[in-house]
Amino acid sequence: MTSLKLWYFPTKGRAEAVRLMLKDQGTDWEDIAVTGQEWPTVKQSCLFGQLPKLEDGNLTLYQTNAIRRHLARKLGVYGQNERDAALIDMMDDSLVDLLGKYMKLIYQEYDTGKEKYLQELPENLGRYEKILSGNKGGFLIGTQISFADYLLLSLLLYHQVLCQSCLDSFPTLRTYLDRMCARPNLQTYLQSDAYKSKPINANGKQ
Repeated sequence: MTSLKLWYFPTKGRAEAVRLMLKDQGTDWEDIAVTGQEWPTVKQSCLFGQLPKLEDGNLTLYQTNAIRRHLARKLGVYGQNERDAALIDMMDDSLVDLLGKYMKLIYQEYDTGKEKYLQELPENLGRYEKILSGNKGGFLIGTQISFADYLLLSLLLYHQVLCQSCLDSFPTLRTYLDRMCARPNLQTYLQSDAYKSKPINANGKQ
């Protein structure tokens, strides 16, 4: 039995970057989907009243980014030295900001703010086009994949659903996305029913 258990709702949401990292690194885990009916009871046991929750043996973690950083250290995708780690943290924090904007749109402003969001999206994505164009290593930082790359991947996949043409002006991002999706473990996962059957968000908006 695997010692890793990931508790989350039956959606991609904030947990998908965790799943992508685990899949790509060939790590087994138990995915525990908490239904809306189960959530009030489960919520009482959650330290901050939120999911995801990770059980790693006798260690229990809450908060998405704490979970991601823990797994990144465990799986060796947190850079090769302290300098790399600091730069990866910087990239990741910026992506967390973008995820926050996306979640706000989906859950609070979809009907009133989508047009403005899409108008600002080229500026937001353009930053990563520039970053990736300037790094010949093929990833956000250096020559090795990091946990920040998995968050960028999930965001690009989400935004392609939101706006199919969002990468038309960003050839480097497009190449990056294609290359990430072609990684053997990720390719298998992204083509699986387990991935395809999960909605991105709980409210049906995407």
